[in-house]
Amino acid sequence: MENFQVFLFLLIFFATALAMFFRKIPALLALPIMAFLIPLAGGISINDIIQYVIGEGALKLHTAYTVALFGSMLSVLLQKTGVAGNFIKRGAELAGDNPFIIAVIMLSLITMLFTTLGGLGAIIMVATVVLPIMSSIGIGPLTVVGIFLIGLSMGGILNAGNWAVYVDVMGLTIEQIRPFALTMFGLTFIMALIYISIQLYRDGHDLKFKRTVITLAGIVSVIVLMIWGYSLLPDNFRIQTKHIFDLISTIVNYAIALLMIFLFLLSLLRLFKKSANRKQDIHWTAYFTPLVPLFLILFFSMNFIAAFICGLIYGFVATYKKGSLNIFVQSILEGGGIVMPAVALMFGIGMLLNAIMGPAGTWPGGWPVLNMLKPLLAVIIPVSGLTFVLTFSLMAPLALYRGPLNVWGMGYGLAAVFLASGMAPGAIMGLLMAVGQVQGISDPTNTQNVWLANEMQQDVQKVLWNTIPFSWGVAIAGLAAAALMFY
Repeated sequence: MENFQVFLFLLIFFATALAMFFRKIPALLALPIMAFLIPLAGGISINDIIQYVIGEGALKLHTAYTVALFGSMLSVLLQKTGVAGNFIKRGAELAGDNPFIIAVIMLSLITMLFTTLGGLGAIIMVATVVLPIMSSIGIGPLTVVGIFLIGLSMGGILNAGNWAVYVDVMGLTIEQIRPFALTMFGLTFIMALIYISIQLYRDGHDLKFKRTVITLAGIVSVIVLMIWGYSLLPDNFRIQTKHIFDLISTIVNYAIALLMIFLFLLSLLRLFKKSANRKQDIHWTAYFTPLVPLFLILFFSMNFIAAFICGLIYGFVATYKKGSLNIFVQSILEGGGIVMPAVALMFGIGMLLNAIMGPAGTWPGGWPVLNMLKPLLAVIIPVSGLTFVLTFSLMAPLALYRGPLNVWGMGYGLAAVFLASGMAPGAIMGLLMAVGQVQGISDPTNTQNVWLANEMQQDVQKVLWNTIPFSWGVAIAGLAAAALMFY
């Protein structure tokens, strides 16, 4: 009976995923349908499915879609006040005329920020700054989304918070994790440079072949040397360096706080000028509006929603003129409407998570769906490096649509099964980190993929097809590296 139920799980998953792939049914409907049918096939009663999967699942990502609402309000305010349009023009002037260099700079900036940041709120805030700059120099909207997602995933590779799971679940040490994480980062960075070159060519940019190759080779050489050099540093030197960085960070925090207070006071002083209500030009302090929530989150760890509210208030004050209150209210109302497609999709994502992993809290005897899938996962343990690479290279797309290799779905449960079955902890880490690039970059059920595609007016499935050859390729390269290091 259980074997038949597992077959039904896989049939439902693949049939619905294929329907989404070929656009026979939108993800907005497909995810709730999948979330309902999978636990139903697992013997869960309809009442429990409605209560725990549909009801609680719709609320599972409440923080993400609430942040998306406030982020959209700020985005609309920037557009209605003219700040966004003028910011794009200024960005185009500063960016110059080399889209490849600008794309790499933006990729590096995103990567750097998300080695520490996380969550949809930070993504929206960084995107508010970065997307207009890349768009202003003629980079296509699909390419812009791909660059941002790759940078986001690269930052996650070096995010120490993500490493903690491997320490707690698999008993690995930082010294065991670091070499592979740096290797995976280097491989992904090289993939990113290839992606940018190909996509810019597709967008119609006339890239100088020799100059592009030299630039690529130079950047790759620098990153390889940096990784190699860092790996040679003694631990005590790293500790001393950390203390220096902590001191610098404290000084920067104070400087940022003083700057933000100064900018806000300067914006308030505008209100007392007689020309403030009549002046139509945008005051230079208004251009800092997108940075206010970002700085509050990055330097002061403020709650995302509170940071966006501060950004809205600052933007209102910095752009104040006659009729600003009406613009402010319209931005709040329209911002909610614009982001609703993404919010509705997040409902389905939450339902699917609960359908596979079970509701919050402990289900008596464990959630049946997950329990039935565990034996199937246990029989695919590879016994050699070659079978490891071949098996999981073919299975890498199962990280999509909250599949069994998705770390935000069943991935960590799968890791526990593999660990109990005798698979090397390092190999499990390598598997999840490598295949995680397919999920982190290409998965249409990621909230960031949904929001970015919506923001750039692209279909999230189109983003999947555009990025999957590159994310799958770097996953295979990462699996090969893991096989060499852990088998």
